[in-house]
Amino acid sequence: MTMSMFNMIAITNRGLCPGDFLTQIRRIAKANPYRIILREKDLSELNYLTLAGEVLSICAEEGAVCTLHTSFFAAKTLQCPRIHLPLHQLEQNRHQLEGFVEIGASVHSVAEAKLAQRAGATYVTAGHVFTTDCKAGVPPRGLDFLQAVCEAVEIPVYGIGGIGPQNIKQIAESGAAGACIMSGFMKETAVSQYLAYCKRNLKA
Repeated sequence: MTMSMFNMIAITNRGLCPGDFLTQIRRIAKANPYRIILREKDLSELNYLTLAGEVLSICAEEGAVCTLHTSFFAAKTLQCPRIHLPLHQLEQNRHQLEGFVEIGASVHSVAEAKLAQRAGATYVTAGHVFTTDCKAGVPPRGLDFLQAVCEAVEIPVYGIGGIGPQNIKQIAESGAAGACIMSGFMKETAVSQYLAYCKRNLKA
């Protein structure tokens, strides 16, 4: 994977956002990362649907691409052709994926990555790679894990967990297609500068 092809995905978590969440979404959309994945797993189906509609509208206005997380209901209702799923949900719904142009799955082992590929995933996120507050007390799986996943499947692999400008180059050097970043995108108000900083560090 060349550095020029390395992609950065913004994962949302409104609990980390110090200000208005939709304002932050607009900042991220303006910065135009490869994808924005609207996670927000704590919301009810209807509340997620409402939020997803607002986020998709902002992304359309700013020319950004948004992927919905977990909710087939929201994705089909809003006609969003991109969805990211927990592995068990992907396996359960592998025959209901018609119409989706991108299907992501979260994996935590080489075996899970292979399962996801067989079940129809077009990419996987693999982690957590580094120590992260989102997985407090759970040991990270490390760069050797990420490299092993990259080598085991033919679909793109994105590292996730504790990734920032300080270690993003290591993710690229492990063979990943890109990195998923949550805290940086949620907390930084100067999102375009943050994204540019990450890109510079890839080349350092």
